[in-house]
Amino acid sequence: MTSRKLNKLNVLVYTGTGSTLESVRHCIYSLRRLLSPNYAVIPITEAAILKEPWAPTCALLVFPGGADLGYCRALNGAGNRNIAQYVRRGGAYLGFCAGGYYACQRCEFEVGNPPMEVVGSRELGFYSGTCRGGAFKGFEYHSERGARAANVRVAKAAFPEAEELPDVFKCYYNGGGVFVDAEKLAASSDTVEILAEYADNLDVESGDAKAALVYCKVGEGAAILTGPHPEFDAVNLGKQSEFPEYEKLIEELAQDESSRTAFLKACLTKLGLEVSRGTAIPSLSKLHLSSIHHNEVGELLQSLDELITREEGEEYIKGENDLFHLEKPESRWDLTSLSRALQGELERPRISPSRGSPDPTTKYSHVPKRVVSYETSWPAPKETPYFNHAVFYSSLGQCREREPGAEEWGNVLMYGEVVTSTNTLLEKNHNLLSHLPTGFTLAATTQVAGRGRGSNVWVAPPGSLIMSTVINHPAHLASNRPIVFIQYLAAIAIVEAIKSYDVGYEEFPVKLKWPNDVYVRDPNSPDSVAYVKLAGILANCSYSSGNYQVVLGIGINTNNARPTTSLDAVIPLMENKAELQPFRIERLLARLLTRLEVLYNEFVKEGFGKGLEEKYYKHWLHTNQIVTLEAEGGVRARVLGITRDWGMLKAEEVVDKGGDGLWRGTGKVWALQSDENSFDFWKGLVKRKI
Repeated sequence: MTSRKLNKLNVLVYTGTGSTLESVRHCIYSLRRLLSPNYAVIPITEAAILKEPWAPTCALLVFPGGADLGYCRALNGAGNRNIAQYVRRGGAYLGFCAGGYYACQRCEFEVGNPPMEVVGSRELGFYSGTCRGGAFKGFEYHSERGARAANVRVAKAAFPEAEELPDVFKCYYNGGGVFVDAEKLAASSDTVEILAEYADNLDVESGDAKAALVYCKVGEGAAILTGPHPEFDAVNLGKQSEFPEYEKLIEELAQDESSRTAFLKACLTKLGLEVSRGTAIPSLSKLHLSSIHHNEVGELLQSLDELITREEGEEYIKGENDLFHLEKPESRWDLTSLSRALQGELERPRISPSRGSPDPTTKYSHVPKRVVSYETSWPAPKETPYFNHAVFYSSLGQCREREPGAEEWGNVLMYGEVVTSTNTLLEKNHNLLSHLPTGFTLAATTQVAGRGRGSNVWVAPPGSLIMSTVINHPAHLASNRPIVFIQYLAAIAIVEAIKSYDVGYEEFPVKLKWPNDVYVRDPNSPDSVAYVKLAGILANCSYSSGNYQVVLGIGINTNNARPTTSLDAVIPLMENKAELQPFRIERLLARLLTRLEVLYNEFVKEGFGKGLEEKYYKHWLHTNQIVTLEAEGGVRARVLGITRDWGMLKAEEVVDKGGDGLWRGTGKVWALQSDENSFDFWKGLVKRKI
């Protein structure tokens, strides 16, 4: 094992020809959590391996699952020479499943099964033998039919420095191989070491050992090759309706999650990487700037020209809180520049946090936020494996056909897989915000310092729709179009976007909870009508050049069942559940933005009038709800609605007169506002009499 070299800060995950989107997702997810903040985990294509100077700053090159023939087509010859030279000169290679087959001297896959058979020599040859698979029968391309929770037995002697490694743990498997005669190669030389064996009986001949993972010394470097997938986290595996037994597989993997993680950490450490201690927060990713019409990206950058500083051929926007490094498409793979920036070798001023309550994003303020602009195309799916830009923009166009008044919101989108906070990146950099148009949207998959009311902070999990959009609300409208109502518009938009997501979702059980939360029927209580939180809204406001600039942040649990529930988890409660497909975040975001735009335009035109008021009351939980006003000595009151001036909760005092159990109003009415810190807004209400 070697210690981490300060100039090697990049972990590069191959996302080019041959890799699968699902494998790329799992790979990036796990590596970012185990290696942050010590390394930047970055997708890389065959073009970069062939043409860019990636090796000097690369701490680990990773090839995920997929089809290794695709890897051969893309990289045989020059690409493989670059990879081999990198490893022999002290680099590290990690090959999962197809990446393991690819790095052996010979691949034998499904021999005797003509439609799937793949047999041949391989150029890298880090393992000087054969990888033979599938180790277990049943593999099908693009399917989970052959997946299983394989039992893997750890060779603890191979990890003398590791603590608390399991003897056996369950690991996701789907089509991987076994390293044939690994025990003979290990006995005859010091270049091969068995790290783990399959504990189950195999369906192919393997030799005396059933080697599931091997470690290979390669010159001054090393490689670890796997048959199963120790990088697959059960939390990212979804139910398969056509395979009822798949849910049991997920449960088995989840039970061994800590063992799998410990083993993967030990493998990374053996390759010389410095893994995080405990549960790590993932490292920040690039931000991808694109538009439905490609020319709009260039137009936006031109409008920001006065904010851009140019130093040593690089372009930056120095915000009040964050430093943005603008990358040209041709310099997208300038990994040397990235590493210098991460090490602080680029002498940039660090932003001092302002006084007041601590900002959870302060510790990230000095890290350059890399912005890659796309002026002639959209990001490829494997560049942003958790967000498909083509699906988003095509959905945006389709939604606009249903919403004639929606024309601009979402035209320009900036997306990052891992960000600090979408709201903070915009509203804490006021100069940048003041140049952004209404409808500019920043979306993310994971937030490491997401902001809620007050000082609430959380790490948002993958599977959430996380977005912030800019609304430039004219100041002269503020008196009769109060900004406070924008949160109500957002709540309506969320509910209506879900119910109009597609045909069949009209009765989706989603409701509004005053003032700015969205609730959904609790799938864990199918026999009773109970609701749990699904989405939250946070609006921040500043003033610039005649506009109140609102940064409207929204988070919706879409595919992730934790920490409360998700839209997907509620589908089984629907009577027409067999007709409904899981929600796609890209499509839901497009629907939400078009609904928001139409509702906001109606608000600007007519205020929060009868039409919007009726839409709000149609979906909220509180009609005629009886509450206790603690500040009034326990007075009971009935919720009537919200006030039209400042959107406060309107409640009338009630008394129980007679034995019929009915509450009767006294005519005494209060306007109540939330203290904006209490999860249960019935506690901590601030009142005024009206």
